[in-house]
Amino acid sequence: MDIAHLGHLELLTPKPDESLRFFIDVLGMTESGRQGDSVYLRGWDDYERYSLKLTGSKTSGMGHMAFRARSPQALERRVAALKGSGFDIGWTEGELGHGPAFVCQDPDGHKIELYYETEWYTAPPELKPSLKNQAQRYPARGVNVRRLDHLNCLAVDIKANRIFFEDYLGFRLTEQIVLNDGREAAMWMT
Repeated sequence: MDIAHLGHLELLTPKPDESLRFFIDVLGMTESGRQGDSVYLRGWDDYERYSLKLTGSKTSGMGHMAFRARSPQALERRVAALKGSGFDIGWTEGELGHGPAFVCQDPDGHKIELYYETEWYTAPPELKPSLKNQAQRYPARGVNVRRLDHLNCLAVDIKANRIFFEDYLGFRLTEQIVLNDGREAAMWMT
């Protein structure tokens, strides 16, 4: 299993100020940076610099999902599997909080970044936790999102996406719904 975990999501919003207030005041996330039209947010127990990139846009939706590889070698294995597949897009320089990333897309066109180099979060003095096993002090605001754990995506062709995540990213199927006619209707993967 070359993928360590879901690193972050980029959400696009036509209402950036309202969206930012929602994620900070209602969900209890903490701002950890800004760059261009994007604000970077984190749950209080995420160890990477951010888990949500909120980007002002003309439309709403997901900009990309990003997965961190277990090692530089694991990242290279995933890149080798993707190159020439028709799903590969290519390398980017990276962005705030992480190094170079390989970009690809699933059969439905959802953009995916794969990276290894990351910036670990360092809490400023006012957010420094009392316990060493926590990344940040508990914010006691809103619902207090702890960390990014998983995501749900819709897909036109569930089977094609399952095969993509298994063959190219090395994911493992844990559950699925198969209809009486044999069509795959849902999947859960790790």
